[in-house]
Amino acid sequence: MTRVTEKKKDVTILFAGDSGDGMQLTGSLFTDTTANYGNDISTFPNFPAEIRAPQGTVAGVSGFKLHFASVDIFTPGDDVDVFIAMNAAAFKANISQLKIGGTIIANTSGFDKKNLRLAKYDDDANPLLDKSLDKFRVIEMDVSKMTREALADSGLGTKEVERCKNMYVLGFLYWMYNRSVENTERFISEKFAKKVDIRDANIKSLRAGYYFGETNETFTSRYEVESAHLQKGEYRSIMGNQAAALGVIVAAQKAKLDLFYGSYPITPASDILHELARHKNYGVKTFQAEDEIAAVCAAIGASYGGSLGVTASSGPGIALKGEAIGLAIMLEIPLLIINVQRGGPSTGLPTKTEQSDLFQAVYGRNGEAPLVVIAPKSPSDCFEAIIEAVRITVEHMVPVMFLSDGYIANGSEPWLFPKAAEIKEITPRWADPDKERTGAYLPYKRNADLVREWAVPGMKGLQHRVGGIEKENETGNISYDPNNHELMVKLRQEKVNLIAQDVPDLAIELGEDSGDILVLGWGSTYGASRTAVRELIQDGYKVSQAHFRYLNPFPKNTGELLSKFKKVMIPEINNGQLVHMINAQYKVNAQGVNKIQGMPFTSKEIKENVLSNLK
Repeated sequence: MTRVTEKKKDVTILFAGDSGDGMQLTGSLFTDTTANYGNDISTFPNFPAEIRAPQGTVAGVSGFKLHFASVDIFTPGDDVDVFIAMNAAAFKANISQLKIGGTIIANTSGFDKKNLRLAKYDDDANPLLDKSLDKFRVIEMDVSKMTREALADSGLGTKEVERCKNMYVLGFLYWMYNRSVENTERFISEKFAKKVDIRDANIKSLRAGYYFGETNETFTSRYEVESAHLQKGEYRSIMGNQAAALGVIVAAQKAKLDLFYGSYPITPASDILHELARHKNYGVKTFQAEDEIAAVCAAIGASYGGSLGVTASSGPGIALKGEAIGLAIMLEIPLLIINVQRGGPSTGLPTKTEQSDLFQAVYGRNGEAPLVVIAPKSPSDCFEAIIEAVRITVEHMVPVMFLSDGYIANGSEPWLFPKAAEIKEITPRWADPDKERTGAYLPYKRNADLVREWAVPGMKGLQHRVGGIEKENETGNISYDPNNHELMVKLRQEKVNLIAQDVPDLAIELGEDSGDILVLGWGSTYGASRTAVRELIQDGYKVSQAHFRYLNPFPKNTGELLSKFKKVMIPEINNGQLVHMINAQYKVNAQGVNKIQGMPFTSKEIKENVLSNLK
């Protein structure tokens, strides 16, 4: 039998099934193997909101989208090339993403009458049997049956065998895309080292899926995606929460500070706690508190005691932390607050992504309570961005909020291992107990940047008062004087404003320094914006891209840069928060491109909006 290997520049695969079908693991293992092949990758896991949604229903569908390529990519892909549908509900929820001519791999046992009914298809309706899929290539596989046949002599029960079907599909995809199964076999062997029967069954199912492709004569084509031409160095696939955790550890080391992390579990921030807890060898102390308020107060206590205090949550938890964050602002001590945003309000959409906490980050506390806000643009960028957040909180003695989101936190991409020598040192402004002073110690005496010293308990002669009641200028004593209160409010605000002098200018990421439209973004819209702008430039349009890392204060050249474009368009996964801030401060009549569906932008959506404005 003659087979042809077709070369592809890039491929987007979507794994989708019931929340118990192992789609997240399957996608992650394919991602790890693909990363080892040197491809550029971008992923988007999509979880059901309920811990155990009703089996077989659309609400219970779990998906994992993977875009891999031999060229630079910045998104998990718009339209899907290959769609693995483990049941009817997964098919119904995701078929709209498959491009014309794309491939459906359908587990036929997931399209029986029971599954069709649970997915709310009409009686006797089956999308695999009507003419609706003629525009796609359909590969029907009774994965459940074939997995049972492959494991007939395994001695495992029906449920255990059923859990191996995702490995069968994974093996088939490894064959289809010329990938070795070795990396996954090694993972399975380590994961189930003490459960030999489970280990052997998963490996056998994986190989059976691979050999199904190898021996089935109906499959005449295989595909190959060559390695990408990435910058030379050592890479690993990294998720946003992992990168943030590692960045905090590195930053603490560079500042020569002990790291204390106080948190309360919440989706999608909990993985930061899990990752930090693995690194006690770096002096990391992790504390799972009884609630959000206790978590942030413990972190504040750690910072007061001379450590790097860090806390994390999502929007609902940040709301609970609000008064304590105000206390840290009043005390003017370092505190890093990580907000991994999700859909709101209230409990909202716990597992879905959104950028709707920007107003909360900048304004969401009682009183005049300014802090610094920084946002990463991608999973790997979390590493550098959070080191910068730590630098600012430590060197400027001001709380910093780090605004990630569910898409960045759970997504993954290649990360070039940095060299320790290339990461700048972080220098705390310690008080000097040996310095000669006349009179009492003045804890709120400031330097030219309005930054006070960091005096911690145990420093001889540097005793001072702390608390949430207004401070007297310089002495830190309690003060109810109206003029002093106004002075302190303005000093705290001006200190934050001055940080604009200590951060890089806003830069054009792509395109010319002036033109018809500037696509201006922040956070996780970066990849879709970059892809859209790149295509528009190739089509001859005068479009450029700029992207904020620093959201409060804005970089000092922001107004000047915006003035060079006829129009400014701001894509956000919210109802128009950054566009409101930009128009209020710079009067440029920026236009919002908004999406509030719990899903990230596609590059196609941004491109179409820009084209509409150009017309």
